[in-house]
Amino acid sequence: MRGGRRRGILFSKLYSFSCIRSSTEDDHSLRGQRGYSRVVYCNDPENPEALQLNYRGNYVSTTKYTAANFIPKSLFEQFRRVANLYFLVVACVSFSPLAPYRAGSIVVPLVIVIGATMAKEAVEDWRRRKQDIEANNRKVKVYEKDHTFHETRWKNLQVGDLVMVEKDEFFPADLLLLSSSYDDGICYVETMNLDGETNLKVKQSLEATAALHDEYFRKFKAVVKCEDPNEHLYSFIGSLYYDGKQYSLSPQQILLRDSKLRNTEYIYGVVIFTGHDTKVMQNATDPPSKRSKVERKMDKIIYFLFGVLVLISSVGSVFFGVQTKNDISGGRYKRWYLRPDSTTVFFDPRRASFAAFFHFLTGLMLYGYLIPISLYVSIEIVKVLQTIFINQDQDMYYEETDRPARARTSNLNEELGQVDTILSDKTGTLTCNSMEFVKCSIAGIAYGRGITEVEQAITRRKKDGALESVDASSGIEKHSGNIVDSRKSIKGFNFMDERLMEGRWMNEPHADVIQKFFRVLAICHTAIPDVNKQSGEISYEAESPDEAAFVIAAKELGFEFYERTQNRIKLHELDPKTGKKVDRSYELLHVIEFSSSRKRMSVIVRNEENQLLLLCKGADSVMFERLSNDGRIFEVETKDHINIYAAAGLRTLIIAYRELAEEEYTMWEEEFLKAKTSVSADRDALVDAAADKIEWDLILLGATAVEDKLQRGVPECIEKLSQAGVKIWVLTGDKLETAVNIGYACSLLREGMRQIVITLDTPDIIALEKQGDKEAIAKASRESVTMQMREGKFQVVSSRQSRVSSALIIDGKSLTFALAEDLESLFLELAIDCASVICCRSSPKQKALVTRLVKKSTGKTTLAIGDGANDVGMLLEADIGVGISGVEGMQAVMASDFAIAQFRFLERLLLVHGHWCYRRIAMMICYFFYKDITFGLTLFWFEACASFSGQPAYNDWYMSTYNVFFTSLPVIALGVFDQDVSARLCLKYPLLHQEGVQNILFSWARILGWMLNAVTSSVIIFFFTTSSVLHQAFRRDGKVAGYEVLGVLMYTCVVWTVNCQMALAINYFTWIQHFLIWGSIFLWYIFLVIYGFLPPTFSTTAYHVLVEACAPIPLYWLIIFCVVVSALVPYFSYKAFQIQFCPTYHNKIQRARLEGEEAQSSVGLCSGIKDRNWNLKERRGRETHETVVSSTCLM
Repeated sequence: MRGGRRRGILFSKLYSFSCIRSSTEDDHSLRGQRGYSRVVYCNDPENPEALQLNYRGNYVSTTKYTAANFIPKSLFEQFRRVANLYFLVVACVSFSPLAPYRAGSIVVPLVIVIGATMAKEAVEDWRRRKQDIEANNRKVKVYEKDHTFHETRWKNLQVGDLVMVEKDEFFPADLLLLSSSYDDGICYVETMNLDGETNLKVKQSLEATAALHDEYFRKFKAVVKCEDPNEHLYSFIGSLYYDGKQYSLSPQQILLRDSKLRNTEYIYGVVIFTGHDTKVMQNATDPPSKRSKVERKMDKIIYFLFGVLVLISSVGSVFFGVQTKNDISGGRYKRWYLRPDSTTVFFDPRRASFAAFFHFLTGLMLYGYLIPISLYVSIEIVKVLQTIFINQDQDMYYEETDRPARARTSNLNEELGQVDTILSDKTGTLTCNSMEFVKCSIAGIAYGRGITEVEQAITRRKKDGALESVDASSGIEKHSGNIVDSRKSIKGFNFMDERLMEGRWMNEPHADVIQKFFRVLAICHTAIPDVNKQSGEISYEAESPDEAAFVIAAKELGFEFYERTQNRIKLHELDPKTGKKVDRSYELLHVIEFSSSRKRMSVIVRNEENQLLLLCKGADSVMFERLSNDGRIFEVETKDHINIYAAAGLRTLIIAYRELAEEEYTMWEEEFLKAKTSVSADRDALVDAAADKIEWDLILLGATAVEDKLQRGVPECIEKLSQAGVKIWVLTGDKLETAVNIGYACSLLREGMRQIVITLDTPDIIALEKQGDKEAIAKASRESVTMQMREGKFQVVSSRQSRVSSALIIDGKSLTFALAEDLESLFLELAIDCASVICCRSSPKQKALVTRLVKKSTGKTTLAIGDGANDVGMLLEADIGVGISGVEGMQAVMASDFAIAQFRFLERLLLVHGHWCYRRIAMMICYFFYKDITFGLTLFWFEACASFSGQPAYNDWYMSTYNVFFTSLPVIALGVFDQDVSARLCLKYPLLHQEGVQNILFSWARILGWMLNAVTSSVIIFFFTTSSVLHQAFRRDGKVAGYEVLGVLMYTCVVWTVNCQMALAINYFTWIQHFLIWGSIFLWYIFLVIYGFLPPTFSTTAYHVLVEACAPIPLYWLIIFCVVVSALVPYFSYKAFQIQFCPTYHNKIQRARLEGEEAQSSVGLCSGIKDRNWNLKERRGRETHETVVSSTCLM
């Protein structure tokens, strides 16, 4: 046997574990049905029946491709894009006589572009492959035929193998826990790789197998019948058949692959699911695909250009057909030099319609340069580089937790600059989720002298700066907050009140109630104490920050929880009689855990006086109704204190208890264990119903109040985002009063803002709820919510006329009705018209529904931000999901598109990176279409002058290299480095963000403007060039320029024009941009020289054309200079006029910066923000109203 068995924390008696004790009853009614047919023969590999099952092995592959399917599958992925498919068809047709150029000139660029993208896919997939190799080749000890454990690789494991996993090792497959180094078969498991949670989970084997170790495995044989592989991490249905008995299995005995063994020397387990059958692999699905609005619009532009391509090809084919038909007229040959009497079908006057059709196909290939072949791959490169800049931004690095910002996808970079509405969680997102015990109410008396952040915000709102006095009857005294505490700072404990500290609580009027109150805090939890052997200090491993704060508070006030054993909790308590600490032990019988539906937690213990006690803590919404008539002595005072605590932004819980009779407890336990050990679809409902029966007739002790402090910089960030015109909605589970005051503390709500509160906590609804008529309650609630929303709409309209902002605050009950199909449009209209929205008591489902409503109805970009598992639905539903890597695990981060460590970093992510990425991508795409349309239309103009003969204006390889070498790199530099204003000015003038929200830089007007500029440039280049060289001597010997010279001259003018146009459009030059712009032009000349020296059979019209025919001629250089300047004049003139007379917001900032007047002009620029924002809200309100109405009509 390995090492020695450890005796320590034994959980056999706890609710979570006692209720999964071995049972010989077969209550798995689902077994044998579809989905519940798996049979595992444990430690019996030679069993003939086991060999016939043929379960898949433990080899895991997360790659997208294999060596066999990489080429076909990757090619399929590439040619799903319409543009790539078009160029593939063109490449195939280029081998026919229809092609106006050689096949190689179109195939090579296509191969380069597709090859580059496939190479990127291959590199990414190879990284995944390396991770798979590492995982599959990890070592684990497996029990072999020689009755000893031998190391083997993970990939060699089979279902039914008996394995041994040691401390800090990952589980190689989904295992059935048989035993561990602890006597009662428990082990500690870290599930960060599964759900992101860092707190340890406790697992326990069945009692029947807990004693199994090395010497027993020689004879161990068993059979497991269980559910088939599925993705449910927290459920398991099965039975173990061992030693002639049948035992029910639950998730407590299952150890999932990729979770890690902690604080346990070793465990023994049987492999149940392997490889892709394991639950972690069953959950390995790709997140929903999200595409930015810019990218979706780009597809529409591509389709538009396809239409233009078909149109000009049709025009050319019609003209070609007419002229071809007229080549033979009355037996005479009109264009005799073309020999129309002896030609192919492509030029046959007698079959002019066929010739026109074939010319149409030729035109589709020839004018195909209107479609940018390298656009997609260029954008992918740019977006990847942009994400690197986001990941490397030092201003979004959180040193305290060593977490930088992380872009988990590159698809949505520009979408950050278009965010219109932010939907945010509160706890852990706006706040730190680091709870501190601040105040409490015990026996109707309020304790705690500290001032919360919310109270400080309330103080700032008061004109005289003094905190508003509270009625003395509440027990909370007026204070200045200047209390000096000499105690060492304790995490989770910020309580200051001399009446309770240092044992003085024993002198209070209700010392017995105070004693019971803190006993409940010290006992009613699932925390595990961890004693530092060197210092003797105790720390606690708790499931939530709230729970840790309660245990620490009890410890600091004289009730120290220091040990947990198999069925006991032990405390060091202050004895009121002696004033000294004594040790007290409580037998722990059951723990009824907290859940979001129960909203409470209870433990049942037996004290040293043999009393059975039920200790309970929970939300006030469920606890007050469970109090006995005799237990409501302090109810009125406690409710008053809870309201005051909520107004101070504190989270509250009610503390209560009751004494149980032996007979009552025995009857209840039998029912409860029966419900817990049943395995059926309604198992959870049965457990909750059984627990509910005993959690009644409670005696109220008091209430706790813990503070979740705001993260640093949250108010400033929200204020800045509001100035940017971004609407912020907070969706929280807190009470209305708490949420409102947190709203003030973080600047979401401001003085002078009209609050529109929609709630069902009205006397009429409460009266109906007491009567219990559900139909009447639903009807009255619906009518009340409808009326309140209509009144709110009227208030918003009147506020708008007086230019007063409004805020909507709605509770969870009201939100349920507001999200109904016939009321959601009214709710959305009201919410959109408000500057801020707070949804209180919201469930995770409601968060996702609200996000979906805003996204679909407004058509604007939505961003959801959260930090916990309850925010995942909201993050996936929004256009952009941002996860906070906080203390609630990594579930939100794993479901997000971007991850940041603090809410305040959202300001820089949106206003700086979002603005830059949107501007860069928009400019990049517009410029891409500009340069390709300019080039493509010069081909069309040449065709028009050449009777649409299908003869291209340029050499084949000129056309092939245009997008790949001479114009692609500068546009990539534009997408990566350009910035209209610096990061400092982006933050100083947040209204710049509206350029993206209103899509100014990628509107149809802007896109068509660039296209018009391209048409103008192509006309100037073609007609100016041809007019300059075709009708006069060009060479020194008096000869005119030939076809080859005209092609080089036009092509050179195009390369110069589009690159100089880039130089005009760029706002921010770096040496890289200079190098790429002028280097691309220089590269054209290098290419022309080298290509011209190749044999004429290959270089054709390019043979020595620059060295001999062009470069020596001064007219060549003069024409280039004049044409390029002429082609740039229209854009330059428009830009100068626009900046001078119709400047955009960033133009004003640029001018102020260049003229050195930033300091003086900043006041003037900022003064316009309020008016601009107000006008913007007016316009957006009208647009949203129209959108909602039209959507409603369509539905």
